[in-house]
Amino acid sequence: MSVFFLAEIKEISDDDMYRKYIEKAEPIIKKYGGEYIFRSEQLNPISGDWELKRIILIQFASKEKVRECYQSNECKEIAHLRENSTISKAIVIEECS
Repeated sequence: MSVFFLAEIKEISDDDMYRKYIEKAEPIIKKYGGEYIFRSEQLNPISGDWELKRIILIQFASKEKVRECYQSNECKEIAHLRENSTISKAIVIEECS
């Protein structure tokens, strides 16, 4: 069953640094089998308290693949770019049968 990684970017404080993070993150995510389902800043909340700038959904084959990716040395080496340029949060969502 698929597993999804959902990231919510509430604020981008340094566009250049965040852009560098995206450029470096994409090949790492693909290396571990991640596939971008969507990335968008075109967000139109219908209900609730949504205050976000960007949302990203990535599909992986398993929870283990997500863990391998985000605990890899490659990801750890670039994490500071995301952490120093955004206010964000992320969650792993397991598909139900």
